[in-house]
Amino acid sequence: MQRKLGDLAGAYEPGSFEPQWADEWAAGDLFRADPEAQGEPFSIVIPPPNVTGVLHIGHALNNTLQDVMVRYHRMRGDNVLWVPGMDHAGIATQNVVERQLAAGNVTKESLGRDAFLERVWQWKEESGGAIIRQLKRLGASCDWSRERFTMDEGLSRAVRRVFVELYRDGLIYRGTRLINWCPRCLTALSDIEVEHEDSAGKLYHLRYPLANGEGAVSVATTRPETLFGDSAVAVHPDDERYTRLIGREVVLPLTGRSIPVIADTYVDMNFGSGVVKITPAHDFNDYDVGARHNLARRNVLTAEARMALDAATVPDADVRARYDGLERYAARQQLIADLEAAGLLEKIEDHAHAVGQCYRCKTNVEPFLSPQWFVKVGPPEEAGSLAGRAIRAVREGQTRIVPEQWKNSYYAWMENIKDWCISRQLWWGHRIPAYRCVDCNRQAGSDDPQTGDPERRLASEAPLSACPYCGGGVAEDPDVLDTWFSSALWPFTTMGWPGSTPELAKYYPTSLLVTGFDILFFWVARMMMMGLHFQKEVPFRDVYIHALVRDAEGQKMSKSKGNVIDPLSMIEKYGADPLRFTLTAMAAQGRDIKLSPERIEGYKAFANKLWNATKFALQHVQAGSGDTAPAGPAVADRWILSRLDRAAEDVRRALDEYRFNDAAARAYQFIWNELCDWYLELSKPVLYGDDEAAKARTRATLTEVFDTTYRLLHPFMPFLTEELWHHLPGDRGGSLARAAYPAPDAGRRDAPAEEAMETVLDIIKAVRNIRGENNLSPGARLDVRLHFRQPERRAVVESNRKLLTDLGRIESLDLDAGEVVPKAAKAVTAGIDVFVPLAGLIDIDEEIKRLEKELGKVAAEAEKVSRKLTNPEFINKAPEAVVAKEKARLQELEEKGARLRQGLETLRA
Repeated sequence: MQRKLGDLAGAYEPGSFEPQWADEWAAGDLFRADPEAQGEPFSIVIPPPNVTGVLHIGHALNNTLQDVMVRYHRMRGDNVLWVPGMDHAGIATQNVVERQLAAGNVTKESLGRDAFLERVWQWKEESGGAIIRQLKRLGASCDWSRERFTMDEGLSRAVRRVFVELYRDGLIYRGTRLINWCPRCLTALSDIEVEHEDSAGKLYHLRYPLANGEGAVSVATTRPETLFGDSAVAVHPDDERYTRLIGREVVLPLTGRSIPVIADTYVDMNFGSGVVKITPAHDFNDYDVGARHNLARRNVLTAEARMALDAATVPDADVRARYDGLERYAARQQLIADLEAAGLLEKIEDHAHAVGQCYRCKTNVEPFLSPQWFVKVGPPEEAGSLAGRAIRAVREGQTRIVPEQWKNSYYAWMENIKDWCISRQLWWGHRIPAYRCVDCNRQAGSDDPQTGDPERRLASEAPLSACPYCGGGVAEDPDVLDTWFSSALWPFTTMGWPGSTPELAKYYPTSLLVTGFDILFFWVARMMMMGLHFQKEVPFRDVYIHALVRDAEGQKMSKSKGNVIDPLSMIEKYGADPLRFTLTAMAAQGRDIKLSPERIEGYKAFANKLWNATKFALQHVQAGSGDTAPAGPAVADRWILSRLDRAAEDVRRALDEYRFNDAAARAYQFIWNELCDWYLELSKPVLYGDDEAAKARTRATLTEVFDTTYRLLHPFMPFLTEELWHHLPGDRGGSLARAAYPAPDAGRRDAPAEEAMETVLDIIKAVRNIRGENNLSPGARLDVRLHFRQPERRAVVESNRKLLTDLGRIESLDLDAGEVVPKAAKAVTAGIDVFVPLAGLIDIDEEIKRLEKELGKVAAEAEKVSRKLTNPEFINKAPEAVVAKEKARLQELEEKGARLRQGLETLRA
């Protein structure tokens, strides 16, 4: 979309052009990938957001960083594929539709499974996927023609293929294990679907009588209602208080059942009394202890978290009757009352601890024994296991994790990995393709992954209507697969697997995955295992792990705290580009982002500065749109082109190394400081002068510099740069997104020009500092005297005298000053002393009095801070940040005092 040279709006208003460019890019299909095209492949699969989701600040960070890399590589000439898509989000989506039904007093059960799923698909088509539109508004340059959904037909077919193949290979089995269970959603949960919130709970100290009647042991627990499921009490083998009790028995309160005292190093001798109850069916740690000691697993809760007691667990019929069917927390209150009445409650203490909640309904999660489907991922020490191959791939460098510190976290988790629970008791999701014969009872699944005849298993990619062995009827497994199961296949199923496609051949393995550390294990590790198993190759070469976005004080954002920053509101207020640049500029490896709206506003000022700089340039370049640079460009033109070339090299290197903050900072520094603050000022005397050849040269340089600058900045701020680029003279019929990214050019590099301009700019900055420190008028033309400690710099100054006098507002420039100039302010640059005589400009005596008074105040304040920092009580008790702040304050005061003393010496000379 070609713009007219003169129609750039007066003010930077991103809302006036950002949506328009998003539409233009989509209409032009600019981001479509072609596996037959030339160029090195560069591919990314987007971490699929939930179909129920809306853009939050984590999405904004993640997708901005991906888009920076995608646009960068596309402009470098690489063959880029960025696959977008959405996850079906089993629990979240089912909850959304269930709530809608509940508003009309309808349940999913009353509809039936098929009708309910129709309603979910209808909701998905009408309301789901808002986040995709929001990603486009952010500027994400995905190949939208390849948008995928984890429940689309192609991916569903691939999921069935994977399940059946893993099953027939003995890597999927059905077993009864302890899992996270939501009593409200009535489904298993993955660890990432359990949110741990600090809660003000209680620690209950209970008495378990010794079976021989010789006293009792005190047991501390936060969940007394699970007492009925206890199979033992445990002590640490080194705890001398209880050595004599190991191997003896205690009587489980209220039940009359005896359980053993066992020794296990799991026990923390400093927690409570050092004696803990072991309930293998209701605690993950206890489950492991129970397995080591061959303890019974006694489940005392229903799926709805109500008490379910039998005669083997609670022999006393009256006790069973009093508790059976009680909701878990009602049972807790009843139990505490009964224990107190029996003299078995020692005390109750306040106790803060983390409680796991379902991430959707916020119900407290239960560890629950349940028959589920599992993927056999270990043992990790076996090189051929799923986990073993994924560990080796990172150790051998097939996949690189950045920042490197996350490798240790990856290894730690993978080397302690447990089999993956992949079944969910939901209706929305990929139905598990396993069946049971209702006649001969042959079925998919086995409680023991090492047993079972593969030929007798009933698992099928295609719907199975009859038993292949006896011809009898079959019942399909009612469960669906964990959402992470289909997501684990994302890098290759989105490219057409199980088919053999040009996309797989060209773009797999993908080049880069950008993701948060919170799903390094739940998603990244599982993609590694599935990719290596089915493609015999890692799914991605690099994994970049970004940190959390926190509020300005470093706190995690949450609705309850009221500190959430909504990216859509920030886009509406400041524009997508300032938000993107803020996130990129703050994305330092391994460091959380402390974000505030003020930061975004600051980078909107940066965008506005470039906007106004472009307006200035256009006033001149449009008058000479056919200019070409004459021979022998001026030193300022050579300097800015050389500095731009260095900036381009630095930005490219930083992006290649995923140092996003360094790349953004380098682009910012060049644009704000060197281009806008200096080169535009250097160009004004030429542009407003009478030398037409010099004006043509400067106009041509301006055009070249701005064109290159927009290309350099485009991956970070695509909307702004696209808009401004189209106002420059020349053929702008295409899109900046397809223009070439600036590459280092030896022909632009000019060390002599850089050295010369460094000298000139140092002198100008010294003169400006003297103006500020002595309250001299910015417009006053000054007499300046230079003393050369490095005589070779004299020639540089002599040849750029006019530049100096114009920009420095210098009336006269004396190059032969001595080492001392009386009554003059002095500034020191590299090799040159800069003097400005102050006689006639200020009242010397009054200025001496003012500086002496100011120096007294500074000295008094420095003495006060110094006393504080030498006070041991302050140093030992004050927070580290407060001490650091005081030290920085003292340094600042000392530096200010030194400057004041130097000023006084100058005036007294």
